[in-house]
Amino acid sequence: MSETSSAEPAKQRQSIQSIEVGTRLLRALAAGRRAMMLRDIARNAGMPAAKAHRYLVSFMRMGLVEQDANTGRYDLGGFALELGLASLARLDPVRLAGPVLDDLCERSGETVALAMWGNHGATCVRWVEAGGPVTITLRTGVVLPLTSSATGLAFSAFYRSPYLKKMLDAEVRATAEARNAQPEAVLAALMAQLDEIRGHGISRASGSVTPGINGFSAPVFDHSGRMVAAITSLGIIGNFDIDWESPIAQSTREAAATLSRRLGHGSVDADSMA
Repeated sequence: MSETSSAEPAKQRQSIQSIEVGTRLLRALAAGRRAMMLRDIARNAGMPAAKAHRYLVSFMRMGLVEQDANTGRYDLGGFALELGLASLARLDPVRLAGPVLDDLCERSGETVALAMWGNHGATCVRWVEAGGPVTITLRTGVVLPLTSSATGLAFSAFYRSPYLKKMLDAEVRATAEARNAQPEAVLAALMAQLDEIRGHGISRASGSVTPGINGFSAPVFDHSGRMVAAITSLGIIGNFDIDWESPIAQSTREAAATLSRRLGHGSVDADSMA
């Protein structure tokens, strides 16, 4: 009995190690972005070709890998696609954003928020208060203007929706009327502003929605490259550096990039094999 029981954990450890070794081949295929020859898969996975072939045969039986009969090249199979789609379907931006927002708030000392596109526009769905001497309060469910808030400008620059365009046109007309200006002139200025935002990968606003408050907002993308949310940092004018390359701007960009990666954006990267 003692010999059998002592051998059992060793067998379990060996089985787990075998799965981990085989996964290196799947990662190599995923990073390759196209069908690959056996020698290239083996080299990228760091194992002999003969050993890699045995794993690939097993993966083919499972549907994780397929082989082109004409070229002999291997690629990810139908079951791998099913797993990937099932995993993506389970990704929840709001849930995944929690630790990212907490970390950004702690590192920056500023109030931060997550916004998503809702029925009425760019909508705050979660926020974390910094707890400084001056309270900056966001209300969950508040809809932010597209042309005057950092969050709204991020959606205006990076989000694609016919409904957004209609809302943007309406805001432009309202702004032109309030300023007694031509809508064409207001729109031209806005387009130049959005081009600048795209160039920096982040939007900014100063005291436009709430007097005395500056803000940065960076887009969050999903696995398809579509913007699905924005991460926004807010602070008091005078203590909140509005420069495009300021530490708070960089931190906000990094937080958005982190959440984007967790949502599958750019997840297949050849650098991951290094």
